[in-house]
Amino acid sequence: MARAGHDVVLAGRRAEPLGKAAAAIAERTGAAVTTVRADLAADCPPAAVSADVLVLNAGGPPPGRILTVDDDGWQRAFDLLLRGPLRLARATLPAMAARGFGRVVFVTSTAVRQPQPDLAASTVLRAAVTSAAKLLSREYADRGITVNCVAPGPTATGRRRDVLTARAERAGIPYEEIDAADVSTVPAGRAGRPEEIGEVIAFLASAAASYVNGTVLTVDGGRTETP
Repeated sequence: MARAGHDVVLAGRRAEPLGKAAAAIAERTGAAVTTVRADLAADCPPAAVSADVLVLNAGGPPPGRILTVDDDGWQRAFDLLLRGPLRLARATLPAMAARGFGRVVFVTSTAVRQPQPDLAASTVLRAAVTSAAKLLSREYADRGITVNCVAPGPTATGRRRDVLTARAERAGIPYEEIDAADVSTVPAGRAGRPEEIGEVIAFLASAAASYVNGTVLTVDGGRTETP
């Protein structure tokens, strides 16, 4: 987004990761990045209201199978993955509509199309996000706004390492073995790079994607089996 010329505002709960992310973006692109501390499960940063592009990328809830997630776990996942992003969309979309242009991108997961048993809360709530995005896309399409989802597959992030570490510990085998098994399911033969996800988001935010609306773009090296 910074390379495409956007003024970037990062929002998150912790100052240290925000600062590191902003510094990394500035180093790679030369762009200034603003950071805002906010719990997106509960807050709506004022900067969001004036945004032309809203990228909603919440961290995933802890791993767990469908009947091992307790009520509090479901509530936290609901607040983080669905209610918080919808609050931001509710605050942002009317202003976008008034300006006649807007882009909303929900970052979900390929688990919405190919469920992962040990990521039950993420699978269920991100599927709900996908439905919400479709409804929003239809409601605002005639006012210059598109709403889409990007569904990453295995991507070389700290989140992926946490998930695979938990799997390795449950199975009692080395992390490297789990990592290799995970990558073996990807026809491309590797995990994705975060910037590869970013490039797809930047495309959806561009004028070139003005007729792409209400869809899910899967970025997973070909792993998802369903077309």
